[in-house]
Amino acid sequence: MTKNLLVRFSVSLQKKLLDYLDTYLTKQGYASRSEVIRDLIREKMVQETWENDDMQDKIGVLVIIYDHHHKELNQRMIDIQHQANIQILCNTHVHLDHCNCLETIMLRGDGASIVRISLEIGGLRGVKFSKLTQAYHFAKDC
Repeated sequence: MTKNLLVRFSVSLQKKLLDYLDTYLTKQGYASRSEVIRDLIREKMVQETWENDDMQDKIGVLVIIYDHHHKELNQRMIDIQHQANIQILCNTHVHLDHCNCLETIMLRGDGASIVRISLEIGGLRGVKFSKLTQAYHFAKDC
């Protein structure tokens, strides 16, 4: 079976672009150019899946920082999650200091609903930072 068959291929790049790639891989701690290329391809696969595949469940991680003293903010965030037509896989909550909390919400469902929830929560008064990371579960290749 060719489950994890490794294939070598060659790529031609302008010197300036290759120098940039080498600097990037060093700064990011990659072991090789191949590792960088694999990560870039996977990143594009995730992006394409989110843009073009309406049938496949998506995975997202919403990171928010908010002022927990803001009146009823926690309850509004919980209500949005309970009313969503997606799975809330996990929440983590960390107290950063006296005023600020960091929360991550791991989501699974259709991409449009995940984006909608991230915008709803991110737009609440008292939320200081909100970022959705789009992810995808790759084919079983482990």
